[in-house]
Amino acid sequence: MATAFAERERDRRGLEDEVEILTGGTRPADHVHEEVVETMRELDIDISDRTPREITHEETGSCDYVLTMGCSAENVCPAVWHGESRDWDLEDPDGKDPQRVREIRDEVQRRVESLFDDVFESGEQQ
Repeated sequence: MATAFAERERDRRGLEDEVEILTGGTRPADHVHEEVVETMRELDIDISDRTPREITHEETGSCDYVLTMGCSAENVCPAVWHGESRDWDLEDPDGKDPQRVREIRDEVQRRVESLFDDVFESGEQQ
């Protein structure tokens, strides 16, 4: 969800040349859960063709920001990494009822938009 919202926000703001989005998990599922696909589809965002993947130390080492959804980036980010890490501590939507998945989705969307506001409207961009 966060990646799809970040891609949409990047495109809405015309930041395609400035923002690269990497996605992955420390223990990714083997598929995007259907309740998440359906809930995102309600907002006209199709993530049905996406496949979760593991993120590597090398990838996070090049990032200015690492966002985690309920786990620390401590064991993912290399010791030489000097970016900013934010743990959003969000509930896993897997197996939740549709209303709860919508609530989680809406919180992810709000946080992604807020991050873009923080970074690009305050002049923090690196």
